[in-house]
Amino acid sequence: MAIRIYKRTTAGRRNASVNLYSEVTKKSPEKSLLVAKPKKGGRNHHGKITTQCRGGGAKKRYRKIDFRRRDKDGIEATVIGIEYDPNRSSNIALLEYADGEKRYILAPIGLKDGDRLVASEEGAEPKVGNSMPISKIPTGLLIHSVELVRGKGAQICRSAGSYARLSNREGRWATLVLPSGEIRQVPVEARATIGQVGNTDHNRVVLGKAGRARHLGKRPKTRGVARNHHDHPMGGGDGKSKGNRPPASKTGVLAKGGRTRKHGKNSNKRILRRRVSKRYGQLKLK
Repeated sequence: MAIRIYKRTTAGRRNASVNLYSEVTKKSPEKSLLVAKPKKGGRNHHGKITTQCRGGGAKKRYRKIDFRRRDKDGIEATVIGIEYDPNRSSNIALLEYADGEKRYILAPIGLKDGDRLVASEEGAEPKVGNSMPISKIPTGLLIHSVELVRGKGAQICRSAGSYARLSNREGRWATLVLPSGEIRQVPVEARATIGQVGNTDHNRVVLGKAGRARHLGKRPKTRGVARNHHDHPMGGGDGKSKGNRPPASKTGVLAKGGRTRKHGKNSNKRILRRRVSKRYGQLKLK
């Protein structure tokens, strides 16, 4: 991927950059795989705002992605093109199967037009884009679109540049090492796709101005200490006072190093080592 940094011709261009999407080879989406995506504005079915600072943005349609690839076992597919997807950070690849059906999958690094892919329960050649059970994948390879439950579809390692390294297998569990430092176990019968998700420069793009954020549906954010006491836990008081409490969200979730994972969750026992906090990681090691 490539990033173009604008010259400082105006205040909006200063420090701004744009993704050139050099991997993209197909400009228009497949109409048969598009569905309408109505805007919610951060509101639930009662009309109440449940997610702050969302609304507006450019109109877009959802691309149906095949995260399972189980009902196409053994059928060879050809990559028609790599496309941009406005609904996710990664690019997507359009596949045409031998029976004539077309489907979208996440585009890993190194996937090109004309490549032939296959998904198989019995295992296949361990090349980029092929999907198979983790029990059939050689250890040490990078994988993405990993299932946590057999047959449920990919749940982790789906964003741009993400991957998991298959460390080892023992019995009915396989150990994965994630980029965050977390080490967790998944069933060996669960499926994964070979390779690392593409569009790795996605996090390097700097919007540069508020207008580009509004096109993405991001509305302005008001600081918690600038709100009233009944609008935010850190609001109220005279001047810039946060009430002698650590920074938190509107719902009280800690913003710096606080755990957000639900206690007693069934999959907690499959996490062998939790990720290290980026902010306080060095302090914990000392």
